[in-house]
This record gives sequence, structure tokens and C-alpha cells, in this order.
Amino acid sequence: MRPRRFTLRLVPGSMNAVHGSWMEDEIRSQTEVLASNSARYFEELRQVINGRSFDLVLLVARGSSDNAALAARYLIEIHLGIPVSLAAPSVITRYSGAVRYPNCLAVGISQSGAAPDVSEVLAELRRQGHATLAITNTPSSRVTSEAEYSLLLEAGKENAVAATKTYTASVLATYQMVRALGADLPNPTLPTSEWIERSRSTAEADLTRLLRSPIVFSLARGYNFATCQETALKLIECALVPCKPYSLADFEHGPKAMAGVGSAAIVFGEPPSSLADSGTQILRAPSSGAGPASAIWDVIYGQWLALYAARARGYDPDQPERLAKVTETL
Repeated sequence: MRPRRFTLRLVPGSMNAVHGSWMEDEIRSQTEVLASNSARYFEELRQVINGRSFDLVLLVARGSSDNAALAARYLIEIHLGIPVSLAAPSVITRYSGAVRYPNCLAVGISQSGAAPDVSEVLAELRRQGHATLAITNTPSSRVTSEAEYSLLLEAGKENAVAATKTYTASVLATYQMVRALGADLPNPTLPTSEWIERSRSTAEADLTRLLRSPIVFSLARGYNFATCQETALKLIECALVPCKPYSLADFEHGPKAMAGVGSAAIVFGEPPSSLADSGTQILRAPSSGAGPASAIWDVIYGQWLALYAARARGYDPDQPERLAKVTETL
């Protein structure tokens, strides 16, 4: 007798929901992590900056931290008028470049604190006499030893490989840094448990349309451009969903040629009318309406979407294949 064949259908809420239990706990913990640290971030950064002014802010990061840096870039340039450069570490680490930076604040963001390329850029900028600041979740780490000043996120241990609470904590820290630099920004309102649940239920409702689409875009602009980048990264690393992020403006310059029946677009903000007309499935992320602080809120939908997609496809986002919590590159 030939053995019977069974097809296992994985759905959210089924037995495979044990996958990503760390990630789920850490998504839910963000309300407490952010609320308990927000005021401290501002006070410590205000003491570090102490009225100093800068002609340039250099942001140094990799991975999710690089997306947090991107959120900071918009805040700094819009609300302070200071030009921002996102560092290309290999200029220093691989090519021994000697960039002549003006009066500069160099900010290295590394959740693990172990990033050697971020550390080397901070060390070089400090050697040149510039102000250097490390933002990390790990005390006594390499970036804290290389930078003149450090801000510890104190988000608690993050067990899942996918960064969630350390990402939003990094975005909040840079928001408070911009306030400490003198920006006329309000003390940010922070995500609530109701927002966590609204983001979760919206992501769960959107999941089927996402997984039926072989072509997936993540789109946003301005304050949430970092959010579309981070959402795409989460879908790739957690669920192996190929997702390409674009600015809504850049999307019009060629990539929209791929949009149509069979594609899906995760949109943070107002989707262009041409997208709906093309037959693309539009996954409209819930909008917090938080303005400059939107990147702290709206990414939570992207985190849930990645978690549910991973579970539905049978992957464990806590321990994705070929990825480790700490990545070291030069």
C-alpha cells in the first residue's frame, strides 16, 4: 500500500504559532520599554550636548540601526537645518579614506554594540577631534569604548534575532537627541497597548493578500521612509518574503512598472491613485498621525506583518536560518 500524503497548511494561530514567541513578547513589550526610558534619554542627551552646535551630523549604523539613523536624518534636517551624512564605513575601514569633516557630531547606532565598522568610524572621528556618541543596548561594548559619550537604551535583553524593541528604542533615542540639539519638537507621545493591538489585527487581516503576491513593495516618504525600509527588512529576514522598499517619489521613477495584478504594496501614508488603478493589492498600514514621531509608532504594524508571515510560512523569526543576533562586518 502506498503511503498517504498530507499537505500541512500553516496559518496564524495554529500549532506553529510557537514560532516567534520571543519576537511576539518583544513587540508587545515596546509600550513599557519606551515609556520607561523616554525622559531619561532626553535628560542624558541634553547633558551630553550641553548647548554645543554642529555643522554636520554623521550617522553610522548597519541593518535595523541604519533604518533608525534614516529616521533621525529627516528629523535633524527638517527641524534643525543641519546637514546629515549617512556614513559609508568602508571608506575608512576598507579604503583607509581620510574624509575632512567639518565641525561634526558623529553618532554610532548599534544595538549589540559589537559592530566593528561602526566602532572604527567613531574611533576615527574621535581621533579627528569631533564629538562622538554611541547609542546601544549593550553596556561595556566596543562602540561605548570608542565613543566619547554613550547612551544606553536599557530595553532589556532582546532574544529574537529580529530587532523590534531595540529598533523603536533607537528611533526614540534619536528623536530625543534632536530635541536635545535644540529642535522645537514636542515630547513625543508613545505607542499604547491599544495601538499594539490595532497594528496586530490589521497585519493579521492583511496577511493573505501579502502571501499571495510574488512581488511585494514597501512604500513611504518623509518621516516614515525609515519605516518602509525596516518593514521590508523584517519581511526578508523573518519570513523570506522578497520585499523592495522605495520612497513613494522614487517609486514613480521606474519601479512602478512592476506594479500590477499579482503584486502587493505595503503603503505607509496615502497610496498614489495610479497604484490602485494598476490592480496592485494595497496593504494600507494604520496611521498613527504622530507626525515627526510616526517612525516610533507605525513600524509596529510591519513587525506584526513579518511575524505572521513567518509563522504562516513555517519559519521561526526568533532563530532565522543563516542569521545571528550579532553581525560583524568591516
